[in-house]
Amino acid sequence: MHLRFYAKYRQCLCSSFNTFQNSFILSSSYCRLSPCISPTAFRTKSIVLMEQVHPTLLADQEVAISETTEITKEKDLTRIENKQNDSGKRKKDDLEETEGKGRGKRRRGAGGKKVRPGERYVPPPQKRNPGVSFNQEHFNETSYYFENGLRKVRPYYHDFTTYCKGRWVGKSLLEVFKSEFRAESIEYYQRAAKEGRIRLNGTPVDHLSIVLKNNDHMRNTVHRHEPPVVGKPLQILADDGEVLVVDKPASIPVHPCGRFRHNTVIFILGKEQGVSELHTVHRLDRLTSGVLLFARNLETSKRLDQLVRDRQLLKEYVCRVEGEFPEGEITCEEPILVVSFKIGLCRVDPKGKECRTVFERLSFNGKTSVVRCLPLTGRTHQIRVHLQYLGFPILNDPIYGSSAWGPHRGKGGLLSRTNEELLQALVEEHRSQESLHLLDIPDNSIAPSAIASNSKLDHLCSECKLIRADPTEKELIMYLHALRYKGPDFEYSTHLPDWAKEDWKETV
Repeated sequence: MHLRFYAKYRQCLCSSFNTFQNSFILSSSYCRLSPCISPTAFRTKSIVLMEQVHPTLLADQEVAISETTEITKEKDLTRIENKQNDSGKRKKDDLEETEGKGRGKRRRGAGGKKVRPGERYVPPPQKRNPGVSFNQEHFNETSYYFENGLRKVRPYYHDFTTYCKGRWVGKSLLEVFKSEFRAESIEYYQRAAKEGRIRLNGTPVDHLSIVLKNNDHMRNTVHRHEPPVVGKPLQILADDGEVLVVDKPASIPVHPCGRFRHNTVIFILGKEQGVSELHTVHRLDRLTSGVLLFARNLETSKRLDQLVRDRQLLKEYVCRVEGEFPEGEITCEEPILVVSFKIGLCRVDPKGKECRTVFERLSFNGKTSVVRCLPLTGRTHQIRVHLQYLGFPILNDPIYGSSAWGPHRGKGGLLSRTNEELLQALVEEHRSQESLHLLDIPDNSIAPSAIASNSKLDHLCSECKLIRADPTEKELIMYLHALRYKGPDFEYSTHLPDWAKEDWKETV
C-alpha cells in the first residue's frame, strides 16, 4: 500500500510543478491535515506544497523533490542555451547574407518575395514628410510678371509624382494614361516617354507597355502654364508669430490645386514675403475674397481647429445678390449634398449634410442687394447654395447663377435634371461661352494663356502653341467677401469691398 501511495504521490507532485500556481494540499488516509501536526513545506519556483505525510516516507519524498527540481533546472538551462545558439546563428546568417551579393534578399517593395531573374524590382515606398511640403526650392521654380493688371507666371517645368494606385496594378502605363490622364493625347505621352520625361521608380521609360506593380512611383515632367490672377498685392492684416492673417484678393486659390501652383496664396507669401511653413486653418473659394487665417505652428493650428470644431469661431461674410432680398433676419437650414467633388458642385438635397446660415439685408440699390451672411456650419459652397435655394443667387456666381439649373435656377430646390444631367449642362454652357476655366476645367479646344516674350517654348507643349485671351474682371471676381473672423479672444476684419457699398453701380 505504501508503494502504491508513493507512486501516486510522485505523479501528483510532478504534475503540480507544471500546472498549479497556488498551494496544493494532499489529503489521503496516510496524509491528512491536522491542526495538531505541523505541516512540511516543499518549495520549487512559485509552487508551495503543504504536506502532511507518513513519517517513513519523508526522506524518500525529499529525495524525489530534489531530483525533480534538478531535472527542471537542467531542462531550463538547455532551452536557454539552445535559444541563444539559434539566435546567434540567425544573426550570423543575416550578417553573411547582408555582406553577400544580396541574392535572395527579401524586399518589401516586391511584396516580401525574392526577386526572380528578369523580374522588375520595385523599391519600397519612401516615408513622406508629415510637415509642410513647400520651401524655397519650390518657390524658386519660376517668377511672376505683371501685365494688364494681372499677375502672371512664366511657364516652367514641373514634375508630377504619384505612387501606383490600387486600381492601376496590373495595367500598363498606356492604359492608365488613357483612362486617368486625359489632359493630353496618347501621342503626347508616347513622345514624352521617348524623350525621358516619364520615369518609373527614378528610371526613364521609353515605352508605355510596362505593367504597373504595387508601390511603383511615377514621375511625369511637364511644361506648365498657369492661369493669370488679379494683380492686387496680398495685404497682411496681422502677424503675431502664432497667427498670420491676410486679405485674400478674389481669383487666387489658397493653396496649389488644379492648374494653380505659384499663383496661390501659399506661394505668393513664400516668394514675396519669405513666409513658409504655414498651416491652413480654413479655406476660401478661389473667386471669394477676404479674411484668411494661417497658423504659424502646429500647436496654434490645433487650437484654432478645435475652435472651428466647437463652433466658437464666428464667420461673417457679405455678398451682393440678384433682386431685392427680404428685410429682417432670414435663416436657411436646408441640407447640402455634394454632386461633383471635381468642380465642387453642390445642391440642396434631403440626403445631404445639415447646414444653417443666417442672412440679413444691408442695402438695396434698386436692382441688387447687399446681404450679411453668418454660416453657422462649414459646408462646401454653403452660402452660395442657400442663397440660390432662397431665389437670390450671388450676382456673378458662375455655378449657382447659371441657367443650367433650369428656368427656376434652383430656387426652392426645384430641378428637373438628374445630377449627371446638371453637371453636363453646366459644362456645356461654359464650354459654349469659352469659360470652362471658371469651373477649373482645362479646355484645349480654344485658346485661353499668353506667353511672356522672354519665355522659352517647349516643342511638346500644346499650351505653347495657343494664344489665350486675358480673363475679364467679371470672370475673376465673385461678389462674396469674408468680412470678419472672430474667436473668444481675437477678431480680424477687413474693409468693405467697393461692390458692397450702398451707392455701387454695376458696369457693363
